[in-house]
Amino acid sequence: MESDDELRTIGEMARASGLTISALRFYDGAGVLSPAFVDPHNGYRRYAAGQVPAARLVAGLRRVGMPLPQITAMLDRRDDRPGMHALLDAHLRRLEDGLTDARRELSRIHRMIDGDLDLVEDLMTDLTVPAGGLRAALAAVRYAAGNDPELPTLGGVFVELLDGALRLVTTDRYRMAIADVPLTDLTGPDVGVVAPLPLVDALVPLLAAGDPVRMSLSASEIRFAVGGHGLSGLPLPGEFPDYRRALAARAGEPLRVSVDAAALRRDVAAAPTVLHENAPVLVLTVGADGAIEAGSPDRPHRIAVNREFLLAALDAGGPGQLVLELDGPIMPLALRGPDSFAVVMPVRL
Repeated sequence: MESDDELRTIGEMARASGLTISALRFYDGAGVLSPAFVDPHNGYRRYAAGQVPAARLVAGLRRVGMPLPQITAMLDRRDDRPGMHALLDAHLRRLEDGLTDARRELSRIHRMIDGDLDLVEDLMTDLTVPAGGLRAALAAVRYAAGNDPELPTLGGVFVELLDGALRLVTTDRYRMAIADVPLTDLTGPDVGVVAPLPLVDALVPLLAAGDPVRMSLSASEIRFAVGGHGLSGLPLPGEFPDYRRALAARAGEPLRVSVDAAALRRDVAAAPTVLHENAPVLVLTVGADGAIEAGSPDRPHRIAVNREFLLAALDAGGPGQLVLELDGPIMPLALRGPDSFAVVMPVRL
């Protein structure tokens, strides 16, 4: 340890780094930037001169709004410059996505100012999608919808049209499923509504004939027209969770492993589990050959998940190759398919 003369007080560290004293205390408590020495008698913090560059890095990342897990990852990877650049690029993409959302909302507010609020809210968006694409997307997300009566907004499928792309999202807070749907025709503004599950479930049998699906979406009504059949319903009230923010909370460069979905499902179904709060939990790890294995909790790349949740995600993803993304034991496990993306929350054993 450096001598007392070489150590900096928290005030000196604040001036040298651009972080406030309260911020330094916060990052110490979070285990991100701990002082080199803490006086056991009075609790005064002392920082080494060599910690100044790390503190300045934290200050800069804080100014651009990088979340705490990513700041920690940046500090952990200071010897990996390509990895740090990748984390910065991922954060920039999150900021750009947020700017797109802000522009959409500000555009809506401008229309509110210039016109009638009720008229603006009832603007209808009409689009046409192929039955097969919609059927596959619904199959990929339906399982992750919630059924908690205290969170009724989660009991549906979030249907979002943004920048000319249609996306379906479901979540019950423990898992999340996302699927994109191709469009063949579109008129109207961007929109996001939650279609109740009874309406979605009534639509699915109509898709078997393969007729194109005409969808009409607004803040007050959802309509489907398929092969001479019509369905309509009211969107669920309330705000659907910001799924983009939830995805942004994941670290920037997880370990990615390509797997055969059917083979992994067989392994997961047969793997030993432990009971955690009466749910079967298994541990996934990456073996020495780079393959996913179940039941070895001592490996560095590992995550414990609810086995039934993982099996449901694998079933929804269908056969073929999937990419699993592992980013440590406390970050969500992600399963990425050609047109779908699923997240299963980790279990702390």
